[in-house]
Amino acid sequence: MNKILSTTEHRPWPLPKSPWVMTQRWNDLLFAHWPVPAAELSHLVPEGLSIDVYDGSAWVGVVPFWMDQVRVRGIPPIPGANRFPELNLRTYVRERRFDQPGVFFFSLDAANPFAVAAARMLYRLPYYWARMKITPAEDRTFHYSSERMLARNPARLAASYRSLGKPCVKGGLESFLTDRYALFTATRRGHLSRVNIHHLPWPLELAEAEFEVNTLPQAHGIRLPDTKPLLQYSRELFVYVWSLENLPSLAGRRTTAPMPAAGSG
Repeated sequence: MNKILSTTEHRPWPLPKSPWVMTQRWNDLLFAHWPVPAAELSHLVPEGLSIDVYDGSAWVGVVPFWMDQVRVRGIPPIPGANRFPELNLRTYVRERRFDQPGVFFFSLDAANPFAVAAARMLYRLPYYWARMKITPAEDRTFHYSSERMLARNPARLAASYRSLGKPCVKGGLESFLTDRYALFTATRRGHLSRVNIHHLPWPLELAEAEFEVNTLPQAHGIRLPDTKPLLQYSRELFVYVWSLENLPSLAGRRTTAPMPAAGSG
């Protein structure tokens, strides 16, 4: 077992006993987080999940990055499908039955249509195809743009960000936002599923950013406060991903926050 898989003391629960199915490397990633009242998000997540809060607030994250070294276990790399930009809009939740913390994605935009189709089919995640570009500058600034394609709920992001070269203090809010080793999704009928992931602790640095355009939250019914976001940068992180796991249904589940069909809102 390699060093990443054998390093597990930072995890809140053990690695799954089943084998991982995919690996990815996430590069030049920006975490931009805003505090939002939990009541404004609770109707946007499926029954079976509750909004996780820190100091009384829920948190919405806008996360641009690019990924490479995408590998599906047992399958040779697919040319052109293992390196592309991605952008996600997320919040933090707890699965009610087992009180397990994780991530809930309102949307994920990617520049590769094959990856979008595969993630929708295999992981039931609300991926969108987008025209995207990330351009590094000499001072280690990244210029990032994304415009959603063929969607009824169009969304754009134009931002610049860079690391300040100083590590973040570990613990507290930073750990609450990033120490997450599961993501949750749901079908149109509200059936909840979980995907386990594993990686080493995030190597976070302080960051600064300018958002020229950011209509991603509004496209999904989320209103961000008129305050500066909490900003963190990570140069790279290697990630293991497990297969989708259906969770037991809760009685009285409501059908909310359905995943839109490909190319729809």
